[in-house]
Amino acid sequence: MDTATFTQEVPKDKNQFLFEEFLNYLSVEKGLAANTLIAYRQDLNQYNDFLKKQKISDWNRVTRIHILKFLNAEGKRGLESSSIARGLVSIKLFHRYLTKERYVENDVTSVLESPKLWKKLPYFLTMQEMDAILKTPDPKQNSGIRDLALLECLYATGMRVSEITDLRIGNVYLDNNFIKCRGKGDKERLVPIGAMAVSACRDYLKRVRSKLKTTTDHFFLGRRGTGLSRQFVWQMIKKYARLAGITKEIKPHTFRHSFATHLLERGADLRVVQELLGHSDISTTQIYTHISGNRLKSIHAKFHPRG
Repeated sequence: MDTATFTQEVPKDKNQFLFEEFLNYLSVEKGLAANTLIAYRQDLNQYNDFLKKQKISDWNRVTRIHILKFLNAEGKRGLESSSIARGLVSIKLFHRYLTKERYVENDVTSVLESPKLWKKLPYFLTMQEMDAILKTPDPKQNSGIRDLALLECLYATGMRVSEITDLRIGNVYLDNNFIKCRGKGDKERLVPIGAMAVSACRDYLKRVRSKLKTTTDHFFLGRRGTGLSRQFVWQMIKKYARLAGITKEIKPHTFRHSFATHLLERGADLRVVQELLGHSDISTTQIYTHISGNRLKSIHAKFHPRG
């Protein structure tokens, strides 16, 4: 990624200059994704604001106590434990960088351990709820044709919202029933898509996309011929969930969680689901085994001698 395109604002103080140096280092040397860098910037800005209130302007004066107080303050303002843990990662990486570049003598975060997090069970839709949502888009409207194709793709592939909004037309192989997806860390993976998603995409390409004036190769387009934003997609999903009469909370990964859960409930191998989701560590995928209770019960009833 071009570092010139990453820097989004003019640094306001000397700490901001250091933050930008650090973030550009992570971009160029470590190849971190843009969304990760944006999250790290937000964490560091919060950290900087806290230290200002503590009248700390010299990084050599920062102690372990200051960092613990900051994390405690973040918890009091309502941040979830996962966000606080990510904030600590940002701080530890930054202090490690300060030490490496000799801005400070010692890394005060070297003795800090990241907190162990409870793994939250993800929200997911039942198969009946998913069917209800997929029946909601209006096939007589251009937006409905596009939305159905997008929703079918999300459910068929388990793609992240950022992945589907970045999907390019050259990476959709409808004749071969698969999509080439670019995920976290710029890693590519091939994901198969079923007949219903293929049919919906063909309909969208023929009846909607081919008639739009566009200069972009994004697969899914708005009515002005530009790519869709992640915020637009999730507002769209919430709208269709509401129209389908679904009252449970819909969060950004709901379709992805549903994809993984339904595969496991129908007997898919965990390693296969890991590959389809693009998880580098199978422990990330294993959380879905905790929500396939119906399948576990049916297996127990079928195979246990006193089931």
